[in-house]
Amino acid sequence: MARIKGTVAKAKDSTRAVPDPKIPIEGNEAVKRRAFQGLKTRAAQPAMEARARAAAKAGEARLATEREAQAKRLRQAFGLEPSETEALAHVGLPPTPKGFVPVIFASSSMPMATLRAYAAQLARVRGVLAFRGMPGGLRKVGPMAKLTAEILRLDPGCEGPDCVMRDVQVIVDPIVFRQHGIARVPALAMIPGDPTQAYCERDAESPRARYVVYGDSALPGLLDEYARLGGRDEVRDAQALLASR
Repeated sequence: MARIKGTVAKAKDSTRAVPDPKIPIEGNEAVKRRAFQGLKTRAAQPAMEARARAAAKAGEARLATEREAQAKRLRQAFGLEPSETEALAHVGLPPTPKGFVPVIFASSSMPMATLRAYAAQLARVRGVLAFRGMPGGLRKVGPMAKLTAEILRLDPGCEGPDCVMRDVQVIVDPIVFRQHGIARVPALAMIPGDPTQAYCERDAESPRARYVVYGDSALPGLLDEYARLGGRDEVRDAQALLASR
């Protein structure tokens, strides 16, 4: 009880005025003069000042970089700026020299042996095998995938995903058929540019071949006929590739 009474008495006495701990500079001119004199006589340190300025600039640069990064992420989040993935996706590929690509117009009704023979020849000249449509209709991809695998498979008896395929582009493009007026197959055209570009991405005035050669003939014979019609320069590279093997 005595300790409690003592604590209560001290709490009551705490209301007494406490001396101000501040240094009494106000009105003391001598203290002011000494303080300012000490600042004036401080030795200059140029190296330290330079480091301090450099550190301040570096800090400001880092802050600006971080601020810009945060702003960019916000713009991407709100759809005001494309993301890095989208930006990379829209980077254009370097232009390639314009050449002429041998395109064999074919049909799923042709004998498999003929289709496979054309695929083997087109692989040597980096050619393309084109179909007007897909067996079973455009809504059924399975039959076309099976047909393509049978055409390109090196070993016709191989089954499964591990089979080795010929490096030949197979396209389904009704527009390229219409552009060249293909009435029957097989047919050959030397198309400038990239005939494998999706037809939904091409316009009606996309490049087309000058001639179309018809006939159930091997690729060398079709190329010879194309040259005879006036396309000697267009078939030169393909004929050279056939002759080099």
